Amino acid sequence: MKIRLTFTIFRDLMIPMQKYDSHCCRFCPSAPACGSSRYTLALLSSYGFFVVYSLRVNLSVAMVDMLNNTHQSNHNHSGTVCPGRADPAVRKHNHTASVYNWDSETQGWILGSFFYGYILTQVPGGYLAGRFGPKWLMGFGILGTVIFTLLTPVAADLGAGYLIAVRVLEGIGEGVTFPAMYTMWAAWAPPLERSRLLTISYIGAQLGTVISLPVSGEIIFYLDWTYVFYIFGAVGLVWFVLWAFFAFDSPNTHPRISEQERLYITSSLKNELSTSASNIPWRSIVTSMPLLAIVVAHFSYNWTFYTLLTLLPTYMSDILGFSIQQNGFLSALPYLGCAVVAVLSGQIADYLRETRKYRTVIVRKSFTLIGMIGPAVFLVAAGYTGCDYTLAVTFLTISSSLGGVSASGFNINHLDIAPSYAGILLGITNTFATIPGMVGPVIARALTQQNTIEEWQIVFYIAAAIDLFGAIFYAVFGKGTVQSWAIHTSFSHAD
Repeated sequence: MKIRLTFTIFRDLMIPMQKYDSHCCRFCPSAPACGSSRYTLALLSSYGFFVVYSLRVNLSVAMVDMLNNTHQSNHNHSGTVCPGRADPAVRKHNHTASVYNWDSETQGWILGSFFYGYILTQVPGGYLAGRFGPKWLMGFGILGTVIFTLLTPVAADLGAGYLIAVRVLEGIGEGVTFPAMYTMWAAWAPPLERSRLLTISYIGAQLGTVISLPVSGEIIFYLDWTYVFYIFGAVGLVWFVLWAFFAFDSPNTHPRISEQERLYITSSLKNELSTSASNIPWRSIVTSMPLLAIVVAHFSYNWTFYTLLTLLPTYMSDILGFSIQQNGFLSALPYLGCAVVAVLSGQIADYLRETRKYRTVIVRKSFTLIGMIGPAVFLVAAGYTGCDYTLAVTFLTISSSLGGVSASGFNINHLDIAPSYAGILLGITNTFATIPGMVGPVIARALTQQNTIEEWQIVFYIAAAIDLFGAIFYAVFGKGTVQSWAIHTSFSHAD
């Protein structure tokens, strides 16, 4: 009896171990990370997302200097709510470029117009990446955005309508980037390295924001706002050349990858990838509750993210009274914190999964709750700091920094539930998650026409409430296993 009991316990312990190994290929020989093709791809894609976000956000800083301040003051009797901060710079601010008489409503439409193009190519981007390969789709998508960025000063001179059109076209180009990259990672990222590789890849988006905001402020101060678009456009052209020569769709098409690394990647993914990529289970996808959970979380998180991304420089200028130089640097602080936290959270998430201390679904939900509820709390708190500059910037920085935790939560859950269709799933979720970028700035500017602290508190409350709802919805309905419709022979994660 004792022997049978011992055997039963041993058998029960071994079954989950076997399940785990069939998915993760735990005993497959791993390939070193240093100098590997998969980490080279992570760095290249990180540079790409740096370009994507620097081109996306530089208008937010440039807008502050593109406006005719005399015209603005006639429409805003309150002026700067808080006393202006002393600017240590001794050189004179360069004002040689054109300025425009755009009211708050027009500003909102210009800042939000990018997302009207961005939303159009999300699902098509995922489909085209799976059908024709993600490398050139991402490459030409960013190249197109670079070209229209270089045309921004000309469009602005022609009128607000032309600038809106150019921003829409930029959005169309950038819309394919995330779905294409998710499709690429489905073929490149071993399951137990997903959090690490994807956080390295997507930290470029945060770095693009962190670097472009203060650098844009300096460029505007010493040159003028037009050079913001010329300089970052040139950076994008350099990326395209590197991407064309060193990126490849999959390990099997890479001419210089080591055989050890190729076998490591393909063997770790062999039980996850569907053998029928041409037969996409659209009905199962659109009716999937785990996918809906990601959609709701992604939409909710992006409401806060895009509200700050497009309007934080305006808040720093109109409410806190920071100069163009101070504005760029201080607006970047929240995203610097977010980038650091995102990388750390990726390391911690993969460690928790590798050691089998927590199931994938628990890791994803925990990181999502921290990465959405935390930002909501500190965003609301920032609205009550009044003219305490230090406290306001601190709370906004903590809010965005905690948001970086979600990078290892819902943000990469697409690869957990359907790696074969990750690009399409990301296209679907990002379509809905783009809506906040379209309507958020317009609503925020409509609510802050007098630029009072009380009006901005309402903006922050709305963002926090949406964030809270999304976190709870994902915690209830999110999953961490490969869904049955995503693979012909069903294999399970150790979760």
